[in-house]
Order: sequence, then structure tokens, then C-alpha cells
Amino acid sequence: MLHNLLNHPPATHDFRPEKQDVRPGAVAKIVGAITGGVERRIRSHFAGLGKILPLVEQHAVHLSGKSDLELKNEAGHLGLELHRDGFRDDLVAHAFAIIREIAGRTLGKRHFDVQLMGGWALLKGMVAEMETGEGKTLTATLAAGTAALAGVPVHVLTVNDYLTRRDADEMGPIYRALGLSVGCIIHDVPVNGRRAEYSCDITYCTNKEIVFDYLRDKLTLDDMGGGGLRVRAESLYAKDPRHSRLLLRGLYYAITDEADSLLIDESRTPLIISGSVVGREEADFMRVVIDFAKSLVIGKDFTIDLSARQVRVKESGEKKIRELVLPADTQWTGTIRKNEMIRRALSALHLFELDKDYLVRDDKVQIIDAFTGRVMPDRSWEQGLQQLIEIKEGCEVTQQQETVAKISYQRFFRRYLHLAGMTGTAKEVTGEFWSVYNLPVVRIHTHRPLQRKALPDRIFSDRTVRDCYLLDRVRELRATGQPVLIGTGSVAASEVASRLLASAGLEHSVLNAKNDAEEAGIVALAGERDAITIATNMAGRGTDIKLAPGVAELGGLHVILTELHEATRIDRQLAGRCARQGDPGSYEAILTLDEVILESGKGGLAGVLVRKIVPKGTPFWSVAAKRAIVHVQKETERFHGRMRRELFKQDAQRKNLMSFSQREE
Repeated sequence: MLHNLLNHPPATHDFRPEKQDVRPGAVAKIVGAITGGVERRIRSHFAGLGKILPLVEQHAVHLSGKSDLELKNEAGHLGLELHRDGFRDDLVAHAFAIIREIAGRTLGKRHFDVQLMGGWALLKGMVAEMETGEGKTLTATLAAGTAALAGVPVHVLTVNDYLTRRDADEMGPIYRALGLSVGCIIHDVPVNGRRAEYSCDITYCTNKEIVFDYLRDKLTLDDMGGGGLRVRAESLYAKDPRHSRLLLRGLYYAITDEADSLLIDESRTPLIISGSVVGREEADFMRVVIDFAKSLVIGKDFTIDLSARQVRVKESGEKKIRELVLPADTQWTGTIRKNEMIRRALSALHLFELDKDYLVRDDKVQIIDAFTGRVMPDRSWEQGLQQLIEIKEGCEVTQQQETVAKISYQRFFRRYLHLAGMTGTAKEVTGEFWSVYNLPVVRIHTHRPLQRKALPDRIFSDRTVRDCYLLDRVRELRATGQPVLIGTGSVAASEVASRLLASAGLEHSVLNAKNDAEEAGIVALAGERDAITIATNMAGRGTDIKLAPGVAELGGLHVILTELHEATRIDRQLAGRCARQGDPGSYEAILTLDEVILESGKGGLAGVLVRKIVPKGTPFWSVAAKRAIVHVQKETERFHGRMRRELFKQDAQRKNLMSFSQREE
């Protein structure tokens, strides 16, 4: 529970070590896996979440007759009890009852029983797996409001600026009616204005912004050295002590929305702050390198592994690299440096695609988040990759910078005193939640019976044939008036689908990273009768497509997946846009075998069957084709899992080294 937050809160400057260590040795790992798995299952299946419901109901009649001011005063007195006695079941139930009553009055939304159970799971330090559309945003107000009443600073974290601002605005009236303050941190909030937002009782923020603010604070503390004692002493003699320049108040309690995305998917990419500028003369070297990389022949000089996103240089390519003579005035002539940069140039040319991995806006290369489909402003790739892609696209080359602060998501989130999460897709990574963050996953049943229908998948070997079938299917649905959401895997794919529908005279809307500012308006109309919406995975997380009157009788929203994503959880999130809160809905996949299977030889045994043995168009071919596609998806998931485990090991090793040298990284 959260007793340690109440009794021993961290100081503002306390950058705490992780709460758990990695056990060394093979035997210890096996023992840890067995005992951890047993403990995880016990905590998940016997969480006792239902016992909170009758306790909450005991307060319902008592609270319904009170005025808004009386509720606010009662919440204030309850906060003192929570702070003094901790999160006892009866006190938590009382807080939940007050928050539910206030939510009904301010928003017209009264928490369901399953949401009360979800809020209780969050306070217990669990990941609540709730079906998409079950109201996770409202559920978070129970745990966040209860903890904040007790005096615990709360961070509610989500995946992008749009959802952060929306959730803070929509849930703000509940908190303010409790007498609590609400802050919001998105990209546009200036650094010098963030301290006030973080000082609020509850702060909504994106995962990336809070990590970068944490790194900024760490740099502030490291400027003069001296550790915690020096920081405390500065407040006595310095006119501008570092303590007053810090943004965060510490890492107390975090509730992560879309926890699998924040804690799992994005954890393989470390967050970096760059500082000292490297001279621009390196740009000339990069131009030479990328011109040379263009001269290498794919298949002869190098190969590409699309599923692992790796470039492998063959012997003929190695020979050409050794023979490459750089200009005399180029200072980067070392063999290792030259080889590394050439491989990076090949990656920039062949692995990073325009309108998939990045887009060009205002003559600038902007990265697209692979998990949310949104642009990440002011983010850049490191080690020269950003500059190589800028040269590739003919943009102005930005100055390369050196890393001055770096941390992984795994390391950052393990520093919170109390961590919890909620998502609709956690079962595939339950073990990783436990092994990395010590978070058990508990499944919360739906408020109403789920009416989502899964239609049979259709697989095509030729993209042209697939597109013809897709058009016919959309026309068929349009004739009934049923709204359609077409899911694509990239900006480029969404634009191709848009041109396809436009050529057939089908009016539609497109939601991708290029028009993310219009997201709210597009999503608001996606559930209208006759609506056709094409979207990247931007529409897969946090968005709520409400059905217009009469649409439920037509079958609700129908989702079409035109390609599978890197993880099955992203596909499930996109399918979860339909049939929310007991509404009807359906989804299907209309896929084509892509180059990964047809040209790169992937797909396992099923891939061999569809390429060489089974006749196309037969029922068995369709079954084998689907298995081949899923095989590639699973291989990609396993590859990313290995990357995360490797990063986790590196964090543990780095921690041990810092401990040995009596330093903390």
C-alpha cells in the first residue's frame, strides 16, 4: 500500500534508487521466476477487489443528501484521516464514495462497480486490465483523488499531449470539487512554467515530458556536485539555490494509462538530453558517407533484415568500405568510425521510411512515434542518424549534439515509490510487468456484456486484388449506413488508402500524424451514420468513438485492419474502438502478404507453404498465409522483448558499477 508515501515521502531532490534488484546467477533467476510467478498469480487472482463495493455503498445514502460544500468539507476531513491512519479499507471506501458522488454531480458520470474495483487495484499497486471503452480515465480519478486527499502528489501519465490535455480538462471538475488542484504538462508548457503545474495535487502529463523534466532536474543537481547535503545547505546561504530551480517534487505515486505502451513498448528506447554542440564540419563527412552508401548494391554488398531492422554488410561491401578514401580535410578518418557511420547511412536509406518512421514538415525531419502514430516534436535520433536522414531528404542539416543525460523508461519508472497502471491489453506481457516493475496484473470484467463480433480474416497475395476487395467491402458497409474505421500501419499507408477511396468517389476522413491537430473533430464524427474514417494507430489508444443515434441498430462501428502491427496488443487496441460499453460492433482483417514474407523468406514453415507449395486462392493457402503473417509478428515481438531485456540488464550492470564507485547515475 501507500503507507510509506505518507510516513516517509521523498525530498524534492531525492532521486531514489530502484525498489528492487536483479538477482545474479542462473539458479537465482530460476528460483525468482518460479516464486515470482506464484506470487504474481496469487496477488492477481485473490486481490479481493470486490470487497470494496459494499463498503462504498454504505456511504451512498449518507452522501446523496449533502450539498456540494458539505461534500468538499467532508473530503477535507477524510484527507486528514487518510494521512494519519493510511489507506485503510473503510477510509478508502469513504473516499471512493465521495468521489463517485461528486463525479455524478459534476460530469453526470457515476462510477460503475467495475470502475470502483479498478480504482482499488490502482491503489493496491497493480495493473488493472480493463476492456477498451470501460472508462479507465474516470477509474483513475478514484485512486488519484484518494491519494491526493491524503497529501500524496500524484502523476497521471498517458501517451500523448492530446489525451493528457483532454483527460485533465474532463476530470478537472471532480478534483476541484474535492478541493484539490490539477496541473497539466504537455509539450507546449514552457520549462519555467512547469514548476507550478508539478506543484499541484494531481498532475496529468505525458511520459516523455516528465522523464525529460526529471533529467533536467538531475542536471541541475549535478551542476555543482555535493549531493543532498550540499543542496540542503544551499537554501541557507545561496540567493538562488538549486532547490528552487527544480521542476519536480519527487517521484511519489504514478498512475500510468495505457500501461503496456508506456512501461513495455516504449521501454526499449532510452530518453536522452543533448548538450554541447559538435562542430558542423561533420556534416561534410556525412554527405560523403551517404553518397557512398547509395553506391552499395542491396543483395550484393549488403542485406536487410526488415523484421529485426538490421543491415548486414557482406564481404564485397566490406571490401568497398576498406577501399573508400575520405577527403583529406575530413577529420573522421578512423576505420571504426567510418564503418559505423556507413552502416548508419545504410539504415537511414533503407530502414527508415518517409511517412512511416518520420515525416518532413516545414523543411524539418520529425519523428513519428511507432506506438501512437503521432509526431514527437523536438525529438531527434542520436549518433548522426538524424543528420543522415536530413541529408537523405534534402533538409537543412541540424547540428549534432552530445549526450549529457540519459535514462531508460524501465529505470525511471522503477524509481517511483508507488506505481500502478491500467490498460486494455496486458495479458501478453503479464510476466514482464512483474519481472521488471513488480506489478501484478488483475483482470476487471466488463460492466455490460461484450458485443464485439470478430469476422473471418481475408488474406490476399496481391495488393491490387486486396484493394479491390477492400473497396467492395467498404461500399457494402456504406450501403447499410454502418460507420467504418479503416486501420493502417503508417502515414503513407493511410494516404494510399485515402487515394483508393477517393478514386471510387467514397467520401471519408483521414487521421494521421500530419493532421493530428484535427484529431478531436475527426474522432467525434467517426461514429456517425455513413462515416468512413481512415486512421493510423493514433485512433487505437485512448480515443472514444461515440455512436450517433440509430447507429447501434445498424450494427455499430465496423473496424477493418489492413495490416498487422508490430505487436498483437496494438491490433487489439484498434479493434477495441468498436463495441464499447455494451454497444454492438464488429471488426475484421483484410490483409495482404507483404515483402517481409514474399521476398525476405520470413514466416516460418507457413511462409514456405504459401510461397512455394500451396496453390494460391485455396482455403488452406489462406490459413497458412495468416499463420505466416502472425509468425512474423510474433518474431518481431520476441525481438523487441530481447531488446528490452538487454536494456534492463545494462541498467542493472550500470547500477552495480555506480554502486561500486560510490556514485549514483
